[in-house]
Amino acid sequence: MDMNGKPFVAESYGAGSFSGLSYTLRAGGDFEPPATHTLVTLLDRYGDTLWEGGKHKANVVAFIYDLYDMMPEKEFSGFSQDMLDRLVNALRKRGNSNATINRKMSALSKLLRKAHKIGDINVLPDFTRQKERAGRVRFLEHDEEVRLFAAIGARNELYQRLCIFLVDSGARLGEALGLRWNDLQGSMATFWITKSGRSRSVPLTTRARKAIGHATARGLGPFSSIDQQQFRTVWKAAKQDAGFLDDPDLVPHVLRHTCASRLVRGGIDIRRVQMWLGHQTLQMTMRYAHLASHDLDLCVPVLERASQKASMSARTNRIPQQTQSEQAC
Repeated sequence: MDMNGKPFVAESYGAGSFSGLSYTLRAGGDFEPPATHTLVTLLDRYGDTLWEGGKHKANVVAFIYDLYDMMPEKEFSGFSQDMLDRLVNALRKRGNSNATINRKMSALSKLLRKAHKIGDINVLPDFTRQKERAGRVRFLEHDEEVRLFAAIGARNELYQRLCIFLVDSGARLGEALGLRWNDLQGSMATFWITKSGRSRSVPLTTRARKAIGHATARGLGPFSSIDQQQFRTVWKAAKQDAGFLDDPDLVPHVLRHTCASRLVRGGIDIRRVQMWLGHQTLQMTMRYAHLASHDLDLCVPVLERASQKASMSARTNRIPQQTQSEQAC
């Protein structure tokens, strides 16, 4: 027992060991090793509590199993800083980008914090977010949209209407597929199944309303009959038809980027764009801010006027000096 009457805990990390081991001193003087766990057992225990079912949870499960497979020693009673650092280094050596590492560490951190709070593990490392590079934002110019949408429409008209809706609404693919008829009221569409878990409503363009109005199969919603994997297959084929086969960045999410870029280029305030897209933080929307560089043109006349005033002031100040010089002569 320590001075506070708590059991003495000694931490030990064997040389070259990948797991944190701890022992509790019994009253009789014997050391009792605590229960050990694996990332998989912790995921089985807390996965349903921490993450809702869906694509995001599927990604989290894949991340945790990937990290589990990378650990030489699977069982642990405490997750040391050394264990975390080795995982990060292993991911980096594998070629994972900092953005990918951050996503995997976010899932791991959430799982371990839960286990630590419950008391399953007694050592918790400090998670440091890796610095991410600002990636290139791919969006469609108007002529590219015409070519791509025509190629998609030649293969499947419903998929073409979905693309029109996506590019004019800025919805994510899953949000559009989850749209129900009751979510459409007048010219407004409300998305309930969102990445952030927060619903949002946006007004629809005439073209987007027509894309919905031409839906022949009623179903649960205008696009509820679409299988996401089949849509992506047609998208890839249409890319080849339209001459974009060698463009790896041209994925369906580009339609959301295109909507955002058109709003920013059109002079819409960046915070309104954030609300339209449903971003939780302004930082997420700021990736499009450089597209508003035309707003900087407004700065030039201000600087021009300032420089003209400075020039006039300089000339005014020189005139008396010249007069005095002439008088001296």
